[in-house]
Amino acid sequence: MMKAVLLALLLASAAVGGIVGCSKPETTPEETATLTVEPLTPEEEETLLAQAKALFGVLPDMMPGASTDTPELVALGEKLYNETQLSATGTQSCNSCHMVDGGKSGVDNLPTSPGAHGTPGTRNSPTVLNAGFHFVQFWDGRAADLVEQAKGPILNPAEMAMASEKDVEDRLSAIDEYKTAFAAAFPQAKQPITYHNVATAIAAFERTLVSKSRYDDYVSGTSSALTDVEKRGLQTFISTGCITCHVSPTFGGSMYQKLGLVNPYDSKDAGRYEVTKDPADSLMFKVPSLRNVALTAPYYHDGSIPTLDSAVTSMAWHQLGRKLETKDRDLIVAFLSALSDPSRKLAAQ
Repeated sequence: MMKAVLLALLLASAAVGGIVGCSKPETTPEETATLTVEPLTPEEEETLLAQAKALFGVLPDMMPGASTDTPELVALGEKLYNETQLSATGTQSCNSCHMVDGGKSGVDNLPTSPGAHGTPGTRNSPTVLNAGFHFVQFWDGRAADLVEQAKGPILNPAEMAMASEKDVEDRLSAIDEYKTAFAAAFPQAKQPITYHNVATAIAAFERTLVSKSRYDDYVSGTSSALTDVEKRGLQTFISTGCITCHVSPTFGGSMYQKLGLVNPYDSKDAGRYEVTKDPADSLMFKVPSLRNVALTAPYYHDGSIPTLDSAVTSMAWHQLGRKLETKDRDLIVAFLSALSDPSRKLAAQ
């Protein structure tokens, strides 16, 4: 009950925030790193930690469904995730757009990704890290879970462009290594190599991609895991109203929201409306997770926002009707950078 009351009070205080100040040209990461703030008092520390626990909590160690995934299933899923033979041209895998190899952050850091035939898509490829914690998949929520999501790109003519489920099954059935791997992963199946099993295995691998950060250490009780600047950034993140959408352990991925809620955003993409055809869903998109957000530029569904500080500025204006002071923006950016998994990096690195 106390948690629910605290959350309600925080949301209410954020919702009534007015327009403050105006922004100036963006600062560099080096300039942001030189921010100075007053250390939090013990009372402020206690309050902030209680807010963080109530609004976000800590990321679980395991994604839903992972407890029944076998090592054989996960191993097969990892191989399929990196398999270019799942594309019509034999040149593209899941990892081509959602890079996790070498510690990458689950994206390709492009505005939109080229498909197997080289044509760029229309939406930004979101990170696959922590995706199994989200309430739906894709920007428009057209897939209910990771299995359904994994089935989409392989047959999408603008993405991996395979002609049919049967073509996928036939191609994999011609590879002896997959005959053995599918039999081990699906020991009860009379016909292990099916399109559904392909997606099931890929989803099992994706459920291993739990990506934590120093924030999780902080909310678990290690106060020194965040700097004073990052703590002030968390305070600002909450007081500015970012918590209207970015709550839960993934800081997003738990609801739909209209893009341009307060001030209109110019988008030719109607979002969830393209799935439901309900006018109420026009410009509604799944709220993205902010985990690893400092590593997943560019931003928005169309990949049109190149930097994190410009994304924060734009979001505050379009969603909250606020023009952020430069220091407030930089504090929020500093906190968001603390949501990065220390073991992950940009795709270009």
